[in-house]
Amino acid sequence: MCLRSFRCSFCCIFVTLFTLFLCFILSIFLFWIIISPSSVKFQVTNASLTQFNLTNNNTTLKYKFKVNITARNPNNNVVVYYRRITAYAWYKDRYFATVNLAPFDQGHKNTTLLQEAVFEGQSSIRLGPKQIAEYNMERSVGIFNDLAVDLDVTIRAKFGRFKSGRFDPQFVKCRRLRVPLISNAKPTATFNVRRCSSPYFFQDRDDEG
Repeated sequence: MCLRSFRCSFCCIFVTLFTLFLCFILSIFLFWIIISPSSVKFQVTNASLTQFNLTNNNTTLKYKFKVNITARNPNNNVVVYYRRITAYAWYKDRYFATVNLAPFDQGHKNTTLLQEAVFEGQSSIRLGPKQIAEYNMERSVGIFNDLAVDLDVTIRAKFGRFKSGRFDPQFVKCRRLRVPLISNAKPTATFNVRRCSSPYFFQDRDDEG
């Protein structure tokens, strides 16, 4: 009789603990669904070139490339702290320059214009015959295609009262930019706003499968 009573008590305790555990897991899941932040959205609002010349038998690129990028935090309860922002410039999938932008803090429901990225100087670049032909055609038209800017950032995020540690999201990629070449202080064409692409922003790249 005592053994049966002990077994019943043990079963009740086990069922109770298991139920509490399931409730705890469910509450965490529901909490994450409720506070799960939407990804930050980036877009290039303006871009221009005042110099973009191939020299030294088409092996050296001399450039002055300016880019304005905005970041939109659509969340009600998330603050984003940008602790490092590195911008990389590309032409036809060939890297040619890097600049570091100023860190900043972004409140909820906020659109922020990042520090203007100004790439200026010269660097070696390897373009194939087809790409060089495209470059010559684009230069004659006054609009260069296939320019790109990638953003590599380190952030912290504040979810309500909880503040995360530092982590590095996947690269923000602003690709296929059609950028006008400014001649005699007058652009030959206007730049069309271009959205950037990025995976889910509030996840460290090393945590992804």
